Amino acid sequence: MCGIVGIVSVGENLVNQEIYDALTILQHRGQDAAGIVTCENGRFYQRKDNGLVKDVFRTRHMRDLHGTMGIGHVRYPTAGSSSSAEAQPFYVNSPYGIAMGHNGNLTNAETLAQELYRQDLRHLNTNSDSEVLLNIFAHELMQQKKLMINHEDVFNAIRHVHKRVRGGYAAVGLISSLGVIAFRDPFGLRPAVVGKRETAFGTDYMVASESVALDGLGFSLIKDLAPGEAVVITESGEIFYQQCAENPQYSPCIFEFVYFARPDSMIDDISVYKSRLRMGEKLADKILREWSDHDIDVVMPIPDTSRTSALELATRLGKPYREGFIKNRYIGRTFIMPGQQLRKKSVRQKLNPIDLEFEGKNVLLVDDSIVRGTTSGQIVQMAREAGARKVYFASAAPPVKYPYVYGIDMPSPTELVASGRTVEEVAEVIGADRLIYQDLDDLIDAVSAGSEAVNQFDTSCFSGVYATGDITPEYLASLDTERNDDAQATRQAAGQETVGIHNQSGN
Repeated sequence: MCGIVGIVSVGENLVNQEIYDALTILQHRGQDAAGIVTCENGRFYQRKDNGLVKDVFRTRHMRDLHGTMGIGHVRYPTAGSSSSAEAQPFYVNSPYGIAMGHNGNLTNAETLAQELYRQDLRHLNTNSDSEVLLNIFAHELMQQKKLMINHEDVFNAIRHVHKRVRGGYAAVGLISSLGVIAFRDPFGLRPAVVGKRETAFGTDYMVASESVALDGLGFSLIKDLAPGEAVVITESGEIFYQQCAENPQYSPCIFEFVYFARPDSMIDDISVYKSRLRMGEKLADKILREWSDHDIDVVMPIPDTSRTSALELATRLGKPYREGFIKNRYIGRTFIMPGQQLRKKSVRQKLNPIDLEFEGKNVLLVDDSIVRGTTSGQIVQMAREAGARKVYFASAAPPVKYPYVYGIDMPSPTELVASGRTVEEVAEVIGADRLIYQDLDDLIDAVSAGSEAVNQFDTSCFSGVYATGDITPEYLASLDTERNDDAQATRQAAGQETVGIHNQSGN
């Protein structure tokens, strides 16, 4: 999971500050690295490094980012690498000069890397599959064999990209001779939206991972890119769309609505906020159906993502809603922190209980999901130490039992607390008196109720059914071997960043 943005301004307004602002809005999608590439008079200007947006870009860097079109990226590492060499966007000078950033994971990146070397005669300088995607696109664009290209040439190249590439991806690119491009995988696994803003000089256009980035910069939402669809925005402000996949089908990642996206975003014309409200309703209905004689005194969210679901759940149960934990907003999202020890250390730094809200009460804690169980177990213990008589735990998502391979760090079944365990056994592991999971059908209903176009989602981390249909047991085994916390710790101790390109999604 990463955040992408691209902007074309038709006036004299430089885009550096606006891309910076958009990346700040999308910071929740990646906290490992950030980068911006702009273009002026055919020349690229770049700044990227490890760290948060506010730390990567200083005034001196912003002054050097010239141009009225550009792209930006915030990175979340799915394999725990913290090398600045993996920061995006990436750049190739042939053909035409292209920069690209992407959100997702290419499941056949290892094969593609070999093809790039042996057949396309292209050199890869990192282990990032984002660089693979860029070079695949560059090679296909070169096949147009034209000195000056147009939007049709780009669409032709993207058609060939879809034929070669497997996995989930939403990409934004910058072509020096043309403008900003963006495209989405044939299943729509990763989100991408397009917006516009009217100015005295004409219409500015923007592409981003989430609509909230458009809102923050005064752009209005035009549309979500459909699965397999591409957009080209020329430097002069023309915009073109085209479907580039042979058999596109909507199957967006449902975990975007559970956890990753901001609640004020619209994704595929579905309100994330309304989806989470309905998750709370469904979860409350399950409690009333299966535990009608419950003795819950108070409902508390685990800040921040579960607040919407917890509030609706409390309302439906007729129980008080209380903020029992105060969050330190300067600690990153623990789920996307690489390494188990870092995740453990950060939980107590991140959350502090208000003892008065816990003392002598039977507390229902609500979280968006339970992945490794590390955070959940520590929070349950904190609630007990704060004086709770009983601690119940509810998850707005079903049990996470399977690896997720399209750009989210759920690589190893052995590290997923629900894998191979019953609900009661998971409750025992995290120390809860009772555990309630959302049913998968209820989660799908909660999200799909907001859309007429989307009624199918990728739910692979819950169901083990992968939208692309090409995930083999051997592929999952390789991820388990190379991407689990022990393997990461071994590589870090040995001073190695990654092993295998398909492990190191830059997204």
